Amino acid sequence: MKDVPELYADFRARFPKIVEMNEALGHFIHEQAGPLDEKTRALVKLGITAASHHQTALSTQVARAREAGATEEEIMHALLLVIPTCGFPTFMEAYREYQAG
Repeated sequence: MKDVPELYADFRARFPKIVEMNEALGHFIHEQAGPLDEKTRALVKLGITAASHHQTALSTQVARAREAGATEEEIMHALLLVIPTCGFPTFMEAYREYQAG
């Protein structure tokens, strides 16, 4: 991800050590905590982001899924999986962000 949201960039400038530690934890979990490949991890995180109503982060997760090799069909499937557990309105919020991106 090359584009960093302004809010995150500001936080990173103010609290670089916290960001460094958070990124190290994330890297460890992604790379060493289990057997999922990069694309699968990206799709899981996309679904979690959508289900958690983190609309600001959704475009980042969509971009990461694409970078990991996910197709648009796979990305949409990950978003559609939100419906049975979290409901149609939650999906529609995520879908709106996906369409805007």
